[in-house]
Amino acid sequence: MRLILTLVALLAAGTASAERLTLERLHADPSLSGPGVRSLKVSPDGARVTFLRARPDDQFQLDLWEYNMKDKTTRRLVDSKVLVPVENLSDAEKARRERERTAALKGIISYSWSPDGKQLLVPLAGNLYLVDLSKPDTARLVAAGSVIDPKISPKGKYVSFVRDQNLFVIDLATGQERQLTTDGKGTVHNGEAEFVAQEEMDQRTGYYWAPDDSAIAFRWYDEAPVPVRQRFEISAESTKVIDQRYPAAGETNAIVGLKIVSPAGGDIREVDLGANKDIYLVRADWSKDARSLFFQRQSRDQKKLELIAVDVATLAQRPVLTESADTWTSIHDDLRFLDSGKGFIWSSERTGRNHLYLYGMDGKLKHAISKGEWGFDSLLAVDEKAGKVYVSSNKDAAYDKQVYELKLDGSSADKPKRITKADGWHDASFSKNGEVFVDTWSDPANPPQVAIRRPDGTLLSWVDENKVDESHAYFKYKPDLLPVEFGNMKAKDGQTLYYSIIKPYKFDANKKYPVYLSTYGGPHAQHVTRKWDGGQFDQYMAQQGYVVFRLDNRGSSRRERVFTDAIYRNLGKVEVEDQLTGIEWLGKQSYVDPSRIGVYGWSYGGFMTLRLLSQASDKIAAGVSGAPVTDWGLYDTHYTEQFMDHPKNNAEGYKQSNVFYHVDGLKSKLLLIHGMADDNVLFTNTTKMIDALVNRGVQFELMTYPGAKHGVSSRTAKRHVQTYIDAFFRKNLKPESN
Repeated sequence: MRLILTLVALLAAGTASAERLTLERLHADPSLSGPGVRSLKVSPDGARVTFLRARPDDQFQLDLWEYNMKDKTTRRLVDSKVLVPVENLSDAEKARRERERTAALKGIISYSWSPDGKQLLVPLAGNLYLVDLSKPDTARLVAAGSVIDPKISPKGKYVSFVRDQNLFVIDLATGQERQLTTDGKGTVHNGEAEFVAQEEMDQRTGYYWAPDDSAIAFRWYDEAPVPVRQRFEISAESTKVIDQRYPAAGETNAIVGLKIVSPAGGDIREVDLGANKDIYLVRADWSKDARSLFFQRQSRDQKKLELIAVDVATLAQRPVLTESADTWTSIHDDLRFLDSGKGFIWSSERTGRNHLYLYGMDGKLKHAISKGEWGFDSLLAVDEKAGKVYVSSNKDAAYDKQVYELKLDGSSADKPKRITKADGWHDASFSKNGEVFVDTWSDPANPPQVAIRRPDGTLLSWVDENKVDESHAYFKYKPDLLPVEFGNMKAKDGQTLYYSIIKPYKFDANKKYPVYLSTYGGPHAQHVTRKWDGGQFDQYMAQQGYVVFRLDNRGSSRRERVFTDAIYRNLGKVEVEDQLTGIEWLGKQSYVDPSRIGVYGWSYGGFMTLRLLSQASDKIAAGVSGAPVTDWGLYDTHYTEQFMDHPKNNAEGYKQSNVFYHVDGLKSKLLLIHGMADDNVLFTNTTKMIDALVNRGVQFELMTYPGAKHGVSSRTAKRHVQTYIDAFFRKNLKPESN
């Protein structure tokens, strides 16, 4: 009888074990996060919410769906597989998706509403379709041939797009296609953003419609002055030598221009961007009456950001306002013109925190809309009629994102009202009039739930409640989901550092565990967040017996300027110092084995891994560095010079920031990973690292991926990467089998 009970217990344990996460399951369908709803938009008439949803049999193939708010029904509007069974993307579209970090996705990845709410514009595989909501099964092909960045004009008279480096419109009344520019070829582009603007300035478009459909302002650029980098794109079956115009730190950028053209065609007029051509054109916006075009111009050293108004009739200009900083000015997308025509909203970090300000059209400051010892992330909506402004912020917890209400008149500037209630992460998309918003909420224990709410946060209805019940893909794994704990510690200069920690499966405080430390560490990113981990790799590693640890060092985003500015002119210095503060804290925990700490990071995180191993091999047993920047002189102008200044002004800073200045100290076990077609962090960064390690007699492991870009986007390659990381740390840190 005892033997039978023992066998039953062993079988039960085996069954329970089988319900835990595996790497195979992390990369299988359906997604463990649920349906994968994204790109949520409220229709112009407020009657429905549209969104993209992954297919149950392929979480990377997206279809277009709608939720009808009146009858509370959900239906698929466009089946991407029916519309285009096989996708063939142009090189330009592939590059664009790489910039937008959507290279892994298929099907419909973007769409837009017509102003009357009766039609949707859907790009798919280089073609362009108009979908009538009354008969969505009969999508109409309106343009073909490698179409990118399509839009419906604000009044709905035209469809516009870029094809073969030129700007086109289609008159929807006549169906006539009209080419507005003709010089786009070779190094000249119209209606597109240049490489650094796409990659580093969050520019997803290169043209801007006037609100009355009377004109289009568009970017023009010539990248002929940009140095050509010859790089290899090594795929499984071929090797190509690519001539890529890539402006590395200190080198010449593309020549940029801003032009205006009528959708009816005719003369193209050029806006004067100033005598100094070595500038960044950040973006352009139209006034509500379409009489003025406003553009933002940033100096090459990024210490000055100007807003300039252009009289569209005469092209006469006037400066509106100027932001300046000793380190860098941050660019943003928070310029909003009031419908009344009496002013505009602008954001600034001039006080050390990101706040909103109301200006008159003459550029004179009226008052602050927000102020105090907190900052906001983004401007979500303006309800002029109600006199309210809605923003997202981490005011109540550094690792959360919440929605807050402010008064347009500034009366609540230091007392924002929190609208969203649940702790965690809320991504909000408001209707045009601000009367409702779509709230996508998650926390580490709950995958994203999508709700429609009133502006006061009251629930109207669910778009996707995404409950983890018996029908959910994560249901059988939920019992073993490990809690994520949050805390903080002090940096060497006294500033607060936030961290998250997951303790291992079947945690025993009397045991000593190895550590898997995941880092990014760079600016424009936050690694410690109270939201659902869609990849679930941290959970997997904790279930394998690791303490999983993250820490946001100085320089990370969504913090005050004194925190972010600490990295200026010496990348890696304070970041490494702060991560080592975290490692020292870990070493003092009774359940941590300080001799078995491993570090993993990708991109900037890959740079951080190499710097940490080079400076602290006595504290870190092993590290995995993916697609690392090893020499900041190889990385692009806008990003590098923002944080490092121009190389001619900071030669010593560049020297000390590069990995090679410290590499003699690298003694720990190392795995290097890089895609063999990376056009962002060029593969040269890794070949230089290989050479440095070989010359020093340092043994290491190397894994390269044929055809892979910076993100290594294919499902099989991602699974292989994580399998290798798992095996590498298992071999070198030896976690106890759970």
